[in-house]
Amino acid sequence: MRSLEEIFGETIATKQRVLQDPSLLATARAAGDAMVDTYRRGGRVFFCGNGGSAADAQHFAAELSGHFIFDRPPLAAEALHANTSHLTAVANDYDYASVFARALEGSVRPGDVLVAISTSGNSESVLRAVEVARERGATVVALTGATGGKLKDHADLLLNIPSEDTGRIQESHIVFIHAISEHVEFTLFGDLVTE
Repeated sequence: MRSLEEIFGETIATKQRVLQDPSLLATARAAGDAMVDTYRRGGRVFFCGNGGSAADAQHFAAELSGHFIFDRPPLAAEALHANTSHLTAVANDYDYASVFARALEGSVRPGDVLVAISTSGNSESVLRAVEVARERGATVVALTGATGGKLKDHADLLLNIPSEDTGRIQESHIVFIHAISEHVEFTLFGDLVTE
């Protein structure tokens, strides 16, 4: 068993590797810019993931549809697993791997953004959603672990955390979620901030 000191050391080391990767940071800025462009054109941002990644997807959607740093108008952001009636009906009537794809088939439009979150990059339900998003002309942002898994070949923008430890990957995903949310909020509504 690892000590708390070792765990904190590992999470700091992972974030330090992210900080020292200019390409990864540039990709995060590009992901934020893609969302800003989508919102300026009246589009929407969708999120999907399973387990802890579902929690992260819902967290990201809430930062945009509610607010993050300051009060401002809401943005159209939807975590695809949040409609439990849809999720359970599609899982029961079709299969679980179709739950996100089927939701997107009825909602996603050209120019929208899908944020696909999978620490392995290999979640079948997330991969199917990405397939639908790309077919419909949406931009795909993927948050994964080090290898990117199968998602790396299907994402327009890949944020692959330099770790193979699920906990460390998810901790860094949260940092990107907050950084991108802040970027989007200040870019679109920074003029509302009063000193």
